Amino acid sequence: MAATVEHDVSESRFEIYLDGQLAGYADYFERNGARDFHHTVTYPQFRGQGLAAEVVKAALDDTKASGLTVIPSCSYVEKYIAENPSYAELV
Repeated sequence: MAATVEHDVSESRFEIYLDGQLAGYADYFERNGARDFHHTVTYPQFRGQGLAAEVVKAALDDTKASGLTVIPSCSYVEKYIAENPSYAELV
């Protein structure tokens, strides 16, 4: 199964699709040069496949490439950054 991540700017979220089905997302608010990631969701039928990590990684990579910083209000995003110190500079 192929997972793809899309940035839905109009909804302020990064969405992950598995074989064309929306499997989850990471929501954010953008303000003052920072993205405040406040909620990460993986739908129940897609859990246990590492999709939350994939969507958060893509979201953080895009945030870095955009020259923005991160406010990890979501506990999952905070945990992901703690476990992947290369993203600590974004906080």
